[in-house]
This record gives sequence, C-alpha cells and structure tokens, in this order.
Amino acid sequence: MPVPPEQGMKKELKRQQYLDLYYHMRLNRAVEDMMVKLFRQNKIVGGLYSSLGQEAISVGTAYALEKKDWLAPMIRNIGALLVKGVRPRDIFMQHMAKYDSPTKGKDGTSHFGDLDDLHIVSPISMLGDLIPVMTGVAMAGRYLGQKIVTMTWIGDGGSSTGVFHEGLNFAATQKAPFVLILENNLWAYSTPVRKQVPLENLADRAKAYGIDSYIVDGNDAVAVYSVAKEAVDRARAGEGPILIEAKSFRRMGHAQHDPAEYVPKEMRAYWEARDPIALYERFLSSEKLLDAKSKKEVEDKIDSLLAVEREFAENSPMPPPELAETGVYCTGDGCHKIRAKWERPRSSVKAVWTVPGFGSGKASDGANAPIHFGDTHAPQHRVGNDTKSANGGKPAAKMAAKAAPKKTVKTAGASRKARR
Repeated sequence: MPVPPEQGMKKELKRQQYLDLYYHMRLNRAVEDMMVKLFRQNKIVGGLYSSLGQEAISVGTAYALEKKDWLAPMIRNIGALLVKGVRPRDIFMQHMAKYDSPTKGKDGTSHFGDLDDLHIVSPISMLGDLIPVMTGVAMAGRYLGQKIVTMTWIGDGGSSTGVFHEGLNFAATQKAPFVLILENNLWAYSTPVRKQVPLENLADRAKAYGIDSYIVDGNDAVAVYSVAKEAVDRARAGEGPILIEAKSFRRMGHAQHDPAEYVPKEMRAYWEARDPIALYERFLSSEKLLDAKSKKEVEDKIDSLLAVEREFAENSPMPPPELAETGVYCTGDGCHKIRAKWERPRSSVKAVWTVPGFGSGKASDGANAPIHFGDTHAPQHRVGNDTKSANGGKPAAKMAAKAAPKKTVKTAGASRKARR
C-alpha cells in the first residue's frame, strides 16, 4: 500500500506548477462527470470509461512533457489529453459521434489524435500495441535530430500481453527516448492483480530488459509529476526507455455498464479516503497555495468553460449519411493526406543526437563510442579521453555512471534510491 498522505507531496515545484496540476485534475474530473450525465441522457453513443481516482497519474505524467514531445493516451487518460491542449468539446463530440468531432462521428470513444499540432497518437484498442508504436515515433524523432520524448500508458492487465514485452524489449535494444507509464489500478476488468502476476511490483518487469524503473504513489500528484519529469529528462538525455509503475485504484467499473461488485467494500473504502484531488487540496491549503476563494475561482472557471463546451458539442450536427462510405477504404488516388515527414527543417544546427554506448553490446567493440543519429559524417567531440554527449556536454563515462541500473521509489514526500 502507498505511504500515508501526511508524509506526501514534498514541496519541490513552482507555485504555478502546483496550480496547473490542480486545475487540470479538477478539469479532468469535471469533464468525466459531464460525460456521465450525457451518457445517462443517451447522448453518448459509445463506451465511457472512468479515470475516477486516477487523475493524478494522467495529469502528472503528461505535465512532465514538453510541447514538442509525443504521447499516446489510453481510455482512462483524458487528463493527459487536456494537459496536451485538447478542448473538452472535442472529447464530448467524439463520444457523442458528432460531425464536428475529430473523427467526424466515425468513432464513439476516445480513438482520435492530432499528429500535426498537438503530437497525439490515437489510442489502439489492442492493449500493449502502443508501446512499439511510440518506440518507433521516438526513433523517428531521433533520426530527424529532434530531442523528443514519447510516452504512453498501459494497465496492469495490459502488461501481461505479449506485445508489452516485445515492445519494451525493442525500446530497450534501440535505447529509445520513451517513457512507459504502467497504471497499476489493481483490477484488469474483474481480475485482481494478485491473480494476474506473481509479483509485488510490476515495475520489476523492467529488469528483464535492462532498463530502469520507478514506483510511485499514483494518488500523489506531486510525486507523480516529479518522477515523470526525472524519467523524461533522463530519456531525453539519451539514457534509454524508463518504466514507471503508478500504484492506484480503479474506483469505477471497467466501463459504465460495469458496477464492479467484485471489488471488496473495504478496498473501495480505503482508496476513496485517498482521493487524489482531496489529498492535493489539503496539501495546497497547508502550503498557503489554495484557499476557499481561489478554489471557488477554479470551480467557476471550469463550470463556465464546460457550459460553453457542452453547448457547442450538443449543437453540433450528426454526420450526414453519405459520409459513411468515405474514409473506409483507400482508392487508387488515396484517401487522406497524411504522409511521413522525413525532411529535416532548415537549421544552422546539424541534425545529430549523440547517445553514448548505443549499439555497442560489448566493451571490446567500443562500449564508450558514441552513435551519431541523423548525420553519419558528424565529427566526434572528445574532451580528454571521454566522449562528449548531447546532454549538455557531459562526458560519456559520467553519463554511463549516472545511467547505472537503479530503482527509485518515489512516494508522497519520500525518495529512496537503492542500487541493485
């Protein structure tokens, strides 16, 4: 079980960061509450999946990314979409299958993305498949000389799929700048974790692929962000993929049709008392970052926003019948304008990203030799006997020492590092 909340949320962020996390967590919950109302009014035609009690995970991890980074959400990661810049109206319309939705009414759930502006890859229903996809996106960014990081999420049940292991191994061998968030919410539909995996910590699965992992209290917003930020920074610095296990609880059933009567009452009561938003509000109040007035201002801002967004979504028309036959099969002329973008933009900086030790395998074949992605003729920058990396010019030997396998356990207020 996670540590008690009074030990948590060590103050490490700037004031605006604290407030941003709070706003997006509240927005996440309010958007989902609104969709529950729409669902009960038969205005949502597709499935509806709740992230109640897990808002800190989606918001905290996505908030650690930069604008140029890429993410691929799953069905319980609406908070990540909101952080990335997706409008609530688009989420509403998508679930209502309206014509103005991102998919023009051709999907009634969260299968949509934004490749051009927000760098969001659409969810894939086959659990685990986003792992190799986002590994590929990370590799493509590296090829183009972009120092991007990619991120996706998987549940405890999804971590038992074959593609989870194949994808993670692929990411590890390619040393891809990729962060995987494993949301351990204790239930894969109606199957408890203890009947899925003979492990106490699912993060231990990272050991098989020689990559680092973290364990974090998924109900502690500050801890989640802090761990995710450290993992993203390390991946961007060329240390390869990192797995984060966020321990939380799925407080609703698998979807709206599932009452989750299989969950023991005492388990539900324990986690309801650890609501991430309630815990975070207590923390913000204790740090003089939130009072009754500022809380009311946030609530009013969200209520006003969602009133406008809901009205827009409800007024959007249903798709015309003739739209049904388009975009299903590609003809000889093609059916869309999406094309791979392999051109490097004009820049005075060479499209090169040096990753120490990648592809070496053994010390005898140059374990400390850097691999230059992008420009195969790029010179090697050496300082003394060490090779300079792309991480601010730190020597490769020092970077290798820093990247030694370790496990960090970040909980509310505590950070423990143990060399393995």
